[in-house]
Amino acid sequence: MLKHENKQYKKVVLAYSGGLDTSTIVPWLKENYGCEVVCFVADVGQEREDLEGIEQKALQSGATKCVIRDLREEFVRDYVFETFKTGALYEGEYLLGTAIARPCIAKAMVEVALAEGADAVAHGATGKGNDQVRFESAVAALAPELDVIAPWRIWNLQSREELLAYLNERNIPCKATLKKIYSRDANVLHISTEGGELEHTWNPASENVWVWTVSPEKAPDTPETFELTIEKGVVTEFNGQKLTPFEMLSKLNEIGARNGVGRIDITENRLVGMKSRGCYETPGGTILYKALRAVEQLVLDKTTRIFRDHLAVEFAQLVYDGRWFTRLREVLMAAADECAKDVNGKVVVKLYKGNIDVIQKDSPNSLFNFDFVTFGADQVYDQADGEGFIRLYSLPYRIRALNAKQRAK
Repeated sequence: MLKHENKQYKKVVLAYSGGLDTSTIVPWLKENYGCEVVCFVADVGQEREDLEGIEQKALQSGATKCVIRDLREEFVRDYVFETFKTGALYEGEYLLGTAIARPCIAKAMVEVALAEGADAVAHGATGKGNDQVRFESAVAALAPELDVIAPWRIWNLQSREELLAYLNERNIPCKATLKKIYSRDANVLHISTEGGELEHTWNPASENVWVWTVSPEKAPDTPETFELTIEKGVVTEFNGQKLTPFEMLSKLNEIGARNGVGRIDITENRLVGMKSRGCYETPGGTILYKALRAVEQLVLDKTTRIFRDHLAVEFAQLVYDGRWFTRLREVLMAAADECAKDVNGKVVVKLYKGNIDVIQKDSPNSLFNFDFVTFGADQVYDQADGEGFIRLYSLPYRIRALNAKQRAK
């Protein structure tokens, strides 16, 4: 439940990143709510330097404690791989790197809040973005007894200058500067970049935007190929070697990034109604997505494939809109698991200067049968059967045309 009034709390758990915003929120919470602040940090595979010294930063900001949770395997196994089974792509392009991480982080934050005996949680999401909805919807579903404090919606601080001045007045150290060109979000699945020149859609993204992947033009001149094994819609082996979900995604990130794979520049519809432009780098995830769809091509019959395509759109919207902890997600995931039961096989992937090609694929459940599709002589398919099929298939069109001619007389 969200409280706008300045009430008192005993203890608040803050989703903490160590940046300027959350460093300011720590003393602000203490001053305005008279509470003890526990900082919660989620390790979802962001850069190691983002976590360096973060506990000390939290304590210097006024927190009484900093809890760091390693969520890397859980994030990839229970959120990324599950979402990828569904084929979800938001608005046809975005692999949901930020959106998928939010329920994982929120769930762990709630667990910490309950373990710490907190009566509220807080976050640094703004009133213009999607994350406020994602975090608060998760809290509502998992621990409705907790209040939620969203400082950006209620405080009077409006700029980086004001936040820095607020910290300086309290002698709280912060390495942030006035100049922040881009806003970024990072985890093992992706890095997103907004702001700077991207705020004008006519401006091309400069190379300063891209921090993970090399440009396709500068990628190696020799293609790189490797084999992936897929079991029930999950990639489990790289060149025959078993890897954990986090290890697999990390390995594919490394290969994809050096081959210029996984860059997109899109303008999307935010949940709160406005459009925003973002550049996303998802090297390993893009490879995973292509590999899974290649095996689906072999094993899903036509009507199941159409259903799975509808499922992908529904699931993408659900994840983007912060509805992970809902009955609908459970229902859709059950359907995706059923579709994925036969998605077993191997693929060989070739990367070259930003391109991904699945050049070989095979599955024990493949519906591709050489005896039926060969252009050579065969004894299993009578081509004359096509005439009757076409007459029945086109019957509605025939009747419509005959009726039109009858009326024209």
